[in-house]
Amino acid sequence: MKKTTSIILVILLMFAFVACSTNSGTNTDKSENTSQPTSTDETKDEETYSQSGKILIVYYSATGSTKAVAETIADTIGADLFEITPVDPYTSDDLNWTNDNSRVSIEHNDESKRDVPLIKNTPDNWDDYDTVFIGYPIWWGIAAWPVNNFVKGNDFSGKTIIPFCTSASSGLGQSGNLLAEMANTGNWQNGERFSSGTSSSKIESWVNSLELK
Repeated sequence: MKKTTSIILVILLMFAFVACSTNSGTNTDKSENTSQPTSTDETKDEETYSQSGKILIVYYSATGSTKAVAETIADTIGADLFEITPVDPYTSDDLNWTNDNSRVSIEHNDESKRDVPLIKNTPDNWDDYDTVFIGYPIWWGIAAWPVNNFVKGNDFSGKTIIPFCTSASSGLGQSGNLLAEMANTGNWQNGERFSSGTSSSKIESWVNSLELK
């Protein structure tokens, strides 16, 4: 009888040992599977970055103030430059807004005369640019109209556009929004106004705040 009882106990102990071993192996496998990150997660982390692509600075400058700002922006971020140039350039007399008979005064009073032909409307390799700055002086609270034909004559689809202006006293106002309406394409951003003779450091500070590099 004692011998039979001993045999039964040995068998029960063997079954208990096998069961514990099986459960332990299963738990270890589960722990290993859940602790390893997937390759997809690693790839997403590596590919998370911002990129502005190729940048172009487009500008119209009547007296040189806007040109100076445009050149500083280009130097700061290593961008290309394109100057909007009327076929019939404005002289200093043309720009005398205090004279009712000057060219700009006549064009201001008669909107039909603001169609200013340009020597070149589309920059070379236009499709290669992802970000475009557009600079201009403020005339009577809006962008100088030589810019209009450039904006109307180009497709801004897929591009980010950042306006900037120069003026003695006027702000940017609705000039950027009005140009965006003319273009009817592109992702137009808020712009910046600079006074005549603005320091390079102020321009650089604004450009760097855009984090385009």
